[in-house]
Amino acid sequence: MKRSYAVIVFITLAEVAAAQTVPMPRPRPHHLDSNKAVSATAAATPAPSACRLRLTAARAIAPSVDRIDGPEGCGSADLVRLEAVVLSNNDRVQIAPPAVLGCDMAEAVADWVRDDLARLGALSFGSQLRSVRNYTAYHCRSRNNIVGGVASEHGKGIALDVGSITLVDGTTIDPTDLKVSRDFRERWKKSACARFSTVLGPGSDGYHENHIHLDSKERQNGYRICQWEIRVPDESLQLASDVPLVPLPRPRPTVLPARPRK
Repeated sequence: MKRSYAVIVFITLAEVAAAQTVPMPRPRPHHLDSNKAVSATAAATPAPSACRLRLTAARAIAPSVDRIDGPEGCGSADLVRLEAVVLSNNDRVQIAPPAVLGCDMAEAVADWVRDDLARLGALSFGSQLRSVRNYTAYHCRSRNNIVGGVASEHGKGIALDVGSITLVDGTTIDPTDLKVSRDFRERWKKSACARFSTVLGPGSDGYHENHIHLDSKERQNGYRICQWEIRVPDESLQLASDVPLVPLPRPRPTVLPARPRK
């Protein structure tokens, strides 16, 4: 009897050991819903804006920039770095240094350079446009850098300050230089004011005496600001400088008193 019991216990233990050594099948992998996976990827990578689709390499060299979320309402979700504008003959006009702008503003600048400024320079000076000098593009600050002032359009990526343009022949043209043709500056102003909702230059507010500010701020009823005084040299001073100088007569010699004879 004891022997039978021992045999039963031995067999039971052997079965338990065998059961423990037999590997269990691996759990089936969890199948993800392919539609949900695609949706998650799309949410992480937003679709390009309509502007981004329009601003191709045939019009401008303007790679996208990560969105900026700055203080006091600064920043934008659709920024590009405008490095160059591509003309109709495929030549490039450099933006020096490259300007970080909202895509819509960058597109407006590219159209202005391609369709207006490049043609104007060629007609007026007989040389193609090579570069546009960027003074300031995106910059999170108050307007005119006044502490506590209204937020600048530069902080929204919709403003560009232009210092000068340079032609292929090396000529640099400053829009505030009185020596530059008045007719050219008048045409430059007209083209800028037709493209942008705000144009500020010399005579506007004292902060734009050496450059031109452009922005695309939207206002009620489409109100626009075009304040750029096309100055000319003072004609009276110019006339005075043209009058030849009349030499003054030599001073008379000093007459010494005669010495008494000894």
